Amino acid sequence: MAHPLTLGPETLQALPSGGLYWPAQRLLAVSDLHLGRSGRLARRGGALLPPYEGQATLAKLDADIEALAPATVLCLGDTFDDLAAAEELPEAEALWLARLMAGRDWIWIEGNHDPGPLALGGSHRAEARIGALTFRHIAQPGARHEISGHYHPKARLAGTRKPCFLTDRDRIVMPAYGAYTGGMSCTDPALAGLMRPEALAVLTGPRLLAIPARQGG
Repeated sequence: MAHPLTLGPETLQALPSGGLYWPAQRLLAVSDLHLGRSGRLARRGGALLPPYEGQATLAKLDADIEALAPATVLCLGDTFDDLAAAEELPEAEALWLARLMAGRDWIWIEGNHDPGPLALGGSHRAEARIGALTFRHIAQPGARHEISGHYHPKARLAGTRKPCFLTDRDRIVMPAYGAYTGGMSCTDPALAGLMRPEALAVLTGPRLLAIPARQGG
């Protein structure tokens, strides 16, 4: 079900869910959960979204953790849509998240929407270097062996836009893991300028599919 990705000396697995698994480290990385997005939009008078996005996102995370039994989970920034969303997390979802965190290392990377949910335990970092790989929320031009999120890349295939991983020999940009998060075309200049011309887009879903990123606009 997974699609192998090579970054530097490491072999990783792109998951149908949009998560990224590193077998050698037993590490599951997820990016841009944006928990509480529907509540934030409602507070600010924006478009109303179904109030179940948190449950849908946590159910997906629960399934990945159940299947992989990772020793470490790394949340690659923007776990919550803003600080108020972290404070307003419904009790049932807070307990669900606490259960998922129990018995494993949990790393929160600082995002541009939130600095990491300080009240939930785990370790909080601006970025994390593990072995040869660097994890940060927003990609840095010129970086190597970097895994990031932030842009919510999507690719178009047969008229349908789907979340995707963008990958080349220098970096992986992960899709948003959260429900109802929107996204940016993988051919947008902000992403095309980061990636090498030979970059691939790996579309998520039940059947992972890799296509040239330049064809996914």
